[in-house]
Amino acid sequence: MSTLTSVHHLAFTVTDVDRSVPWYERVLQLKEVARREDPETGIRKVMMRAEADAFSVVLVQHPNTERADFDERRTGLDHVAFKVESYFELKEWEQRLADYGVTYTPAKASRTLPGSAVVVFRDPDGIQLEVWADPNS
Repeated sequence: MSTLTSVHHLAFTVTDVDRSVPWYERVLQLKEVARREDPETGIRKVMMRAEADAFSVVLVQHPNTERADFDERRTGLDHVAFKVESYFELKEWEQRLADYGVTYTPAKASRTLPGSAVVVFRDPDGIQLEVWADPNS
């Protein structure tokens, strides 16, 4: 049996792709690579890629998306953590978030994996995102 090798993409339901795409481009440095709208369903999708094709994020706008606030305590997505190579890079991300006016929790030790550090923030729809540095990095 074949084994899974990596995550191909993450798909987030957003309330407005036209608002979210520029945020993901600016803040997370993702590049839009494809966009499509299904005229029958009204679903709009935008695929965005990280540098070096490390992963992709798909932003999905359904025509009747519920406008309730994101809540990681509901069944489904809790958060997504993006990895950086060092604590120094994690501190650079803190500065980047501050430069773009993104509210974040400063780097702190992770309670999940001792020695790791994490910066927590949210996208325009309140989806919890993290930038993570592993121990000894």
